[in-house]
Amino acid sequence: MELILKKDVENLGFKDDMVVVKHGYGRNFLIPQGFAALATPSAKKVLAETLKQRAFKEQKDIDEAKKQAAKLNGIELKLTAKAGGGDKMFGSITNGNLSEALAKEGVELDKKYITIAGGNIKRLGHYEATLRFHRAVIVPFGFDVIAQA
Repeated sequence: MELILKKDVENLGFKDDMVVVKHGYGRNFLIPQGFAALATPSAKKVLAETLKQRAFKEQKDIDEAKKQAAKLNGIELKLTAKAGGGDKMFGSITNGNLSEALAKEGVELDKKYITIAGGNIKRLGHYEATLRFHRAVIVPFGFDVIAQA
């Protein structure tokens, strides 16, 4: 089944992408939830025109996202957490914690656009996260988790 996405869908695609999915997924989830519409010939023509008009605006958004990503240069982020014996932490560090720490450094990014390799962090050390400022601007970011003094 060919669909046009109305919103970004995790692990499927971005808004205005044409995707091919199984009939059940499209009919029972994507269309009723408002995430997608059927890709009829007329809908495809409307989509092509919309994408053509949006190309200039899209470039402006990409430039803005690159400026935000450039702010990451020189930031050495150290998140503190209570730790027990060894390097094991009490609790965990999530993408929400990383989002808050980045906001304090002047980089505003919603937590849903941050992916930490391995999910939640439960040990001290150096970790990598993937920050998505725009679909075309995805930046790897390294940070440290240290014990609270």
